[in-house]
Amino acid sequence: MTQSHDDDRRPPVAKGPAAAISEAAFRLFAEHGYDATSVDDIAAAAGVSRSSFFRLFGSKEMVIFPDHDAILAAVEERLAASTQKSAILAVSDAVRVVLFHYIAEGPLARRRYQLTSTVPALRERELISGARYQQVFRQYISAWGDGSEESERRGELMAAAVVAAHNRVLRRWLREECEDPHMEIDEAMAQVNALFAPPPTATTPAAPGAIVVVRTDQDLAAVAEQLRSL
Repeated sequence: MTQSHDDDRRPPVAKGPAAAISEAAFRLFAEHGYDATSVDDIAAAAGVSRSSFFRLFGSKEMVIFPDHDAILAAVEERLAASTQKSAILAVSDAVRVVLFHYIAEGPLARRRYQLTSTVPALRERELISGARYQQVFRQYISAWGDGSEESERRGELMAAAVVAAHNRVLRRWLREECEDPHMEIDEAMAQVNALFAPPPTATTPAAPGAIVVVRTDQDLAAVAEQLRSL
């Protein structure tokens, strides 16, 4: 479909103050470093007041990280809609909610990764956020169990494995080592599910069989009666 001349004359879509602040912050962090950039610097570069900055983000750190509360709410919504029978599918879907949020950010996510890799305080905050996701997964996986110690242990171990699988695929994508994150997260979650699949239900072993040799001159009715008595 060809674009009309009217479309060509449309002005660019104006960015909201939050997007302008985020863009200015990352630019200043790249130019001057995280520690050397103040909230006042960011607000001035974005063309907003200091009070507007804090109303939208609350702190300089909050400019860098996505809205984890909103992502966690989406994860919990997906997990809460599941039962024990569909638990594996729910966990896999919830992992994708988080992963594809970052991927949708595109270059911004990669700029954040470069920043958090070099600033210890930001790296620590990122680890805390990861622990929050792991806690949510552990809570729901354990709730689907029978309450035994074994079930609780399995829930905690599986939650850690789920977060580790997500982080591996995400970091590979951030480092541009992953061409197809959809395929890689499918493969990673398949491995997690295989590791923590419930053991097969024990079945009663079948009775051993027997081969009976009968002479042609024997009374078959008498032989059958003897077998029944055995």
